[in-house]
Amino acid sequence: LRWGRSVPARLAWALQEAPSCLLPLLLVLCSDGAQLHRAPNRLLLALFLAHYGYRAFIFPFLIRGGKPTPVVTCVLAFAFCSCNGYLQGRSLSNYAEYPTSWLIDPRFILGIAGWISGLAINIHSDHILRNLRKPGETGYKIPAGGLFEYVSGANFFGEIIEWLGFALACCTVESAVFALSTLLILGSRAQQHHQWYLQKFENYPRSRKILIPFVY
Repeated sequence: LRWGRSVPARLAWALQEAPSCLLPLLLVLCSDGAQLHRAPNRLLLALFLAHYGYRAFIFPFLIRGGKPTPVVTCVLAFAFCSCNGYLQGRSLSNYAEYPTSWLIDPRFILGIAGWISGLAINIHSDHILRNLRKPGETGYKIPAGGLFEYVSGANFFGEIIEWLGFALACCTVESAVFALSTLLILGSRAQQHHQWYLQKFENYPRSRKILIPFVY
């Protein structure tokens, strides 16, 4: 693969997302895992690994077709996931200290609820996007159903909620920076998608917001 070339969609997803799953696992296996005796640390790390295990090793095989990803985009995503996987894994396995009572702290409970809700929205929205075309159909269609009735970036909204919830449950600098990065990156992508829909479809619902239902 050379600069300027593209990577098949499935391979790109697997390659760029895998570090966020594999690096924390390596840290658990190769470091002393000084904080992993704490239940909150284990649970929070498990949530992070569950998301990226799905993204790297299940989601790519659900893709139907999919546009090839530019090598530059794939490399940048790989770098981001590598840094983020290391930071979240290192923080939760070796540095963040949570008392057992953290499991009943309102921040933890609300954060976990946000993570679960965001993951459900994200997976459901991806399902809608994958099934826009019936077998043999080509061309573009307007997404409908679920939160796509309210926003153009329903899948992005779900992932943002997921990682904001994770940041609240963790209350660490690393998780907060990750949530903010997710908000900025996916917020920008949602805006680009919304503008594309408006230009592509004359009948695109004008009341549909970009990212946040009824607000933006």
